[in-house]
Amino acid sequence: MQWTNLSEQTVYENRWFRVNLADVELPDGRHLDHFLIRLRPVAVATVVNAANEVLLLWRHRFITDSWGWELAAGVVEDGEDIEAAAAREMEEETGWRPGPLKPLLTVEPANGLIDARHHLFWSESAEYIGHPEDDFESSRREWIPLKLVPDMVARGEVPAANMAAGLLLLHHMRLADG
Repeated sequence: MQWTNLSEQTVYENRWFRVNLADVELPDGRHLDHFLIRLRPVAVATVVNAANEVLLLWRHRFITDSWGWELAAGVVEDGEDIEAAAAREMEEETGWRPGPLKPLLTVEPANGLIDARHHLFWSESAEYIGHPEDDFESSRREWIPLKLVPDMVARGEVPAANMAAGLLLLHHMRLADG
């Protein structure tokens, strides 16, 4: 039951994304117009310290008018390495420079509408280099015990699905065996 994208035309474009209209053929031969958003890859990073605390940002999202915990994240610039973008975003948004980053997971948060892949990385060390350059990205930055993550996700305090998935995986990796 595969849908086939026969053609696309851009109806809006800026430096972050394109909105396209696709002519899609369904398996039974019918056609439908389907809007989609073409987005740059997103790079995400955090650190888990020796005390099993994870570095999070508390921020407001005006689109949903909601507050929640998130990881540092942003779009990958043209020609930029994804891992380097994750490190850059963490430094700019938290004031912490990560040690060597390890891939955590790659997810597609809304693949029925958007083609963006979110690449999550983590480190076991970080160096505080000063107040974050992009301090407008969050109200505060805190080290949160990883053991609290499942309950935070269950209460809706980590509303972004990509962030929740990454944090739950880190919790499993670091704490599941003891």
